[in-house]
Amino acid sequence: MNGNVLSVDMAALAAFAAMGLVTFSMRAGGYWLMGRLPMTDRLRRGLQALPGALIVATIVPVALQKGIPASICMLVTALAMAIVRRDLVAVIAGLAAAALLRHFGF
Repeated sequence: MNGNVLSVDMAALAAFAAMGLVTFSMRAGGYWLMGRLPMTDRLRRGLQALPGALIVATIVPVALQKGIPASICMLVTALAMAIVRRDLVAVIAGLAAAALLRHFGF
């Protein structure tokens, strides 16, 4: 072990700085680009649908991989969210469904 605890690896520091710069430029570039695009109705609808599409793209592979119990839990969560429109209630409903399915051996 190196006795100098406060030593700085310049390569790691440069890598962190480069990652920060790239992350900032991507975010700032997105704002810059969106500020120059004409906001048509079609683009607005696409941007409004984007979060739901990202969630579905994240959830569906998990549901397909984990099988029917995971799909049932996700369906219960989605139904609870559609009915009560409260995140916490939907999460609790999904967890309750998972607990019940595990209790009954699924």
